[in-house]
Amino acid sequence: MAGVAVLPGCFDNKPSFVSIDVTGADYARDFKLPDANGRERSIGEFAGKVVVVFFGYTQCPDVCPTTMNELAEIRKLLGKDGERLQGIFVTVDPQRDTPEVLKAYLGNFDPSFIALRPTSPEQLAALAKDFKIYYKRVEGRTETSYTMDHSAGSYVYDTKGQLRLFTRRHPAVAQAGLLTAENTTPAAAPCEASAGVCCRLVATGLEPPVALRGQA
Repeated sequence: MAGVAVLPGCFDNKPSFVSIDVTGADYARDFKLPDANGRERSIGEFAGKVVVVFFGYTQCPDVCPTTMNELAEIRKLLGKDGERLQGIFVTVDPQRDTPEVLKAYLGNFDPSFIALRPTSPEQLAALAKDFKIYYKRVEGRTETSYTMDHSAGSYVYDTKGQLRLFTRRHPAVAQAGLLTAENTTPAAAPCEASAGVCCRLVATGLEPPVALRGQA
C-alpha cells in the first residue's frame, strides 16, 4: 500500500480497509444489460467515472440498503468529485424487481444510481458466472415471499473502465482510493461513512495497481 495517512483524531483504532486488488483479472470485465428504462448499458460508457457495481435485490433487508446508502452518502461527502462516482445496482431477483420497482428503490438513495436487470434466468446465470457472484433463491411461506442469498461485495472500476478492486465492506474507502489515484493532486476523501465519522483519509502517491488493505 502506497502512502496512506489518516488525519489525527479520526479514529481511536486503526481504520479497517477490506479491499482486494483484482487489477488485470480475466473476469468481471464488462456487461451488457438493460437498465430500468430498457437501455442497454456497459462499463465503457462511464469513462471518466469511478464505477461501483453491486449485486443485490430490492427486498434485501440489510446489506443491500446499507451498501447503497453508503454509496449515496459518500457521493455527497465527496462534493464535486462525487459527480465522478457512478453507483450501479444489478438485481439478482428480476422476477420481483421489475423496472418500476428498481426505479423507485434506487430513487430512495440517489437519482444518479443506475439499476440493471437481467432479462432471463440464463442471462443472470451467465452474468453471475462471469462476475463470480453467488446467488440462490430461498423459498418462503408463499410463492412470492422467498429471499435471495447472494454475495455481498462491490466491484470497483477506475475512470478508464478497468476493474481494480473487489471490496467486501466500507466501499467508500475503495472509491476514495481510486478517485485519489486518478487525480493529479492528492485528494481528501471521507472514510468510515457508515459509522458516521466525519474524518478524512488522505491517500498520496498511489500508482496502479491500487490496493487498500487493512487490519480487521
